[in-house]
Amino acid sequence: MLLSVEDIKKSFRSAGSVVDILRGVSLTLDAGETLALTGESGSGKSTLLHLVGGLDAPDSGTIMLDGQDITTLDDAGRAALRRAQVGVVFQQFNLIPSLSVADNIAFQARIAGRYDPKQSAEMAARMGLAEQMRKYPEQLSGGQQQRVAIARTLAARPRLVLADEPTGNLDEATADDVLDLMVEMTKASGAALLMVTHSERLAARLDRRLHLRAGAVA
Repeated sequence: MLLSVEDIKKSFRSAGSVVDILRGVSLTLDAGETLALTGESGSGKSTLLHLVGGLDAPDSGTIMLDGQDITTLDDAGRAALRRAQVGVVFQQFNLIPSLSVADNIAFQARIAGRYDPKQSAEMAARMGLAEQMRKYPEQLSGGQQQRVAIARTLAARPRLVLADEPTGNLDEATADDVLDLMVEMTKASGAALLMVTHSERLAARLDRRLHLRAGAVA
């Protein structure tokens, strides 16, 4: 088991009152497995993803990643964890405008100390980006930018890939292609994928699905 989330709770204070976002969520994820996290807006999907990725800390509960309880880590520890083991694909791409496609793909791998020029080039080729390596993000289509973002994440060889609506800005055909590549390459590297999506069609393409409703597993 790569990931174990046990009874996670998270609340925020708003206008003087406490709002419960997650109310005791649990899940497990094995290496090589893909899991879709679905639910209406406000159900806690993105909050859960951020907690699993060490971008925030829960109020209570445990999150075990590859045998380590990440809820016991401080900010510096969680940042080190993200560099070493977790890759995140955002809906908005978050590419660095001043870097070429090649340098964007290499960026996270260099930070993680796992940059391999040959492997990065192969990743780019698999993503259909071999002819785009010297271009800059503004010269690419939305679909191409998302492929760069995914290649950047996977090139760092994370143990866990987190994706928050990664195809939300893409047309249906491009979304299918991008998801297929993400799933294939995640599994090939022995990593696991946890993806937030509103799309029933895309959720059905993953191994399992977990549906949240009002901060709890439905």
